[in-house]
Amino acid sequence: MTKSELHQMIADSIGNESNICQIYAIKNGVRVYDDCWHEYITTDAVNVMSVTKSVMALLIGIAIDKGYIRSVDQKVIDFFPDYTVKRGEKTIYKVTLRHLLTMTAPYKYRSEPWTKVCTSDDWTKAALDLLGGRNGITGEFKYATLGIQILSGVIQNTSGMKCNDFANKYLFAPLGIPAHTIHGASDKNDQIDYLMNKAPKKNEWYSDPKDTVTAGWGLCLSAEDMAKIGVLILNSGEYDNKRIISTNWIEEMTAPRIALGERFGNMHYGYLWYRPHKDKRTVAAIGDGGNVIYVNIEQNISIGVTGTFKPRVFDRIEFIEKNILPLIS
Repeated sequence: MTKSELHQMIADSIGNESNICQIYAIKNGVRVYDDCWHEYITTDAVNVMSVTKSVMALLIGIAIDKGYIRSVDQKVIDFFPDYTVKRGEKTIYKVTLRHLLTMTAPYKYRSEPWTKVCTSDDWTKAALDLLGGRNGITGEFKYATLGIQILSGVIQNTSGMKCNDFANKYLFAPLGIPAHTIHGASDKNDQIDYLMNKAPKKNEWYSDPKDTVTAGWGLCLSAEDMAKIGVLILNSGEYDNKRIISTNWIEEMTAPRIALGERFGNMHYGYLWYRPHKDKRTVAAIGDGGNVIYVNIEQNISIGVTGTFKPRVFDRIEFIEKNILPLIS
């Protein structure tokens, strides 16, 4: 397949690829692919959904490098000295950052209570209220978008900076990613519009009424921005010959730690990053709608793919490896 044929295939798609807005690829430090659909241009931003989580993992690593956080084995509750633990709750005292980063933290719900958290005045506190439970620490993988909100509070309480400002200074600016603003307090209709609206977004990050950004979703990036983040992984924490994050953290963050089941394509999980193939040096950040940062270390390739909201988008990793890699390898 040629690049023009791939463009036309996506343009004509009424199925899985119909929502793709941008694809941007970098190989050996050089742009090798840049294409857009649905009237998007390269610099437009998209709500990249759960790719936001993987960016949060990078920010936690930077905070550790700078001494704001001692280690991932610190207890979560230690970062919130003003938080009042609910009577009878004991498990929360045992939960560590590692549990949050590997999605093995326990929560007191069967399904995530979006309305309860997203209508509260403080989403971080609301997420802390969900943490713990009678079953204790089981080590079971439990994918949680709301619980990751706690990481934004950790960054803010340790660094003394708003998480968005921390990201702008220590991650986005060094990568040449535009500075991001917070979206601001919202209502239910605004939250729905932010998720569903297919128009390009600003360089912004969704936030709660206290101007704390959402850690599990809501960061807006272009495919180029995501490919740059992938290059940071390829270069073991360096970008443009500048050290942004330690090699140790990149290795620790992307190491395969948990084997996921069929629901997650039998991939492995690190710290909020996926390993699509345990026996290959490939890592990925994956969000709803098929938003993906794909990093192929063996071929020194980083690919960003953005897409507007579309339910049940299946395996964008397979699409990348089948259709994009052959064009640029």
